[in-house]
Amino acid sequence: MKDYNKLIEQNAEVVRKKLESNSSFYDELAKGQQPNFLWIGCSDSRVPANEVTGTEAGDIFVHRNIANLVNNTDLNLMSVIAYAVGVLKVDHVIVCGHYGCGGVQAAMSNADVGIINKWIRDIKNTYARNWDELKELDDKARFNRMVELNVEEQVNNLAKSTILQKEWKERSVEIHGWVYDLGSGRIKDLGVDVSGTDHLPDVFKLDV
Repeated sequence: MKDYNKLIEQNAEVVRKKLESNSSFYDELAKGQQPNFLWIGCSDSRVPANEVTGTEAGDIFVHRNIANLVNNTDLNLMSVIAYAVGVLKVDHVIVCGHYGCGGVQAAMSNADVGIINKWIRDIKNTYARNWDELKELDDKARFNRMVELNVEEQVNNLAKSTILQKEWKERSVEIHGWVYDLGSGRIKDLGVDVSGTDHLPDVFKLDV
């Protein structure tokens, strides 16, 4: 049997177990979604949002990309945010990075990684901007701290977006910055919680 066919077999087993415990699970799931969370995470295969958080299908609206970046020119991500915040009316947006992130590691190096160079350019900017702090740390601590700084930067990028700023005029939406530790399986809350533009320089506060 080819490897990809195993996925179909495993899907059938998942369905069987779900229906054993709740015969109407898929009927209810098909009626629609009302998630309370938007998860912006890394594409890394070891960090699936539902498994990490112990949530079920329908609980979290998810977008993943390399190094969990919030890039204002990424129309895919901006569309996801607009739908999650403006249509689904999620109350919480979570940016979750992870220690050991390959995208962050590449950005900290001088390696040429092809087209990915363009994607991780903003992480390099964050690295350079925080070098005075980072240069005092050993390699492992520097890498871990850079993962955290990258998450903080993406939280701020979200706060700068027209989408969030317009929504904040109408209701409360909170942005949170987390990091997942692959070695322990635990989430670290960075305490980066944003629900408005007060912390931003005036030039980023839009007349919306």
